[in-house]
Amino acid sequence: MVGIKKAKSADFIKFLGTAGARFVMIKQLRASGGIWISSAGSNVLVDPGPGSLVRCAGSRPKLDPSTLDGIILTHRHLDHSGDINVIIEAMTEGGFKKRGVVFCPQDALMGDPVILKYLRKFPEKIEILKADSDYRIKDFAFHTSMEHIHPCMTYGLKFKIGKTAVSLLTDTKYFSGLSDFYRADILIISVVFFKPWPEIAHLSLPEAEEIIKAVSPKKAILTHFGMTMLEAKPHIQAEELTRRLGIEVIAAYDGMSVNF
Repeated sequence: MVGIKKAKSADFIKFLGTAGARFVMIKQLRASGGIWISSAGSNVLVDPGPGSLVRCAGSRPKLDPSTLDGIILTHRHLDHSGDINVIIEAMTEGGFKKRGVVFCPQDALMGDPVILKYLRKFPEKIEILKADSDYRIKDFAFHTSMEHIHPCMTYGLKFKIGKTAVSLLTDTKYFSGLSDFYRADILIISVVFFKPWPEIAHLSLPEAEEIIKAVSPKKAILTHFGMTMLEAKPHIQAEELTRRLGIEVIAAYDGMSVNF
């Protein structure tokens, strides 16, 4: 179905970063560039955190942000949105080409906004994400999850690349029923903590294991690692999960591509 290797096919997902939470991002122990999706002739960048533009330029082969058709913010936190403004500039070639769609929760535009006001006229449009809703960028369609339990408006995503269903579980506190939305062939799941930390609204490895078991995907990809996950060596933890669950689990690394 899919392979993990250098992107050669027309349809792929590329991890421009696998950093989760503040300290891994601040120290750049892992990059924080987001996830690039190429599907159905469309290019979409999800959660362009700090360094996203640099990661695009340094990609092999290079990824050109001026070819983007859309940008999706799952939520406004800086590790997901730090480069949103410069990526909008790049997508629209400095605002000289009105193109592309930006999708974001309402609070990314309110109060202390993460998308600057002067840039908002550059894309073709800005669409507000809501729970359990359908959206489209050209021929690339995606559906949002229920609202997550997180300090700001946060939504996960589900989409198809060809016939393969992919779900992207972003930051959230674990709660009952979370797994229901994310049933897919490939589950990409943000795992910040090695052990549960109930006071902080992020998933831990044991909680991720419960979700993977419930979703039962053909492949699960761990990403968005905090310090404790890096110390526990994500690739070793993924191997252990594969043995325990009988499901292929891999740990994403910076620059990793999944080809379709």
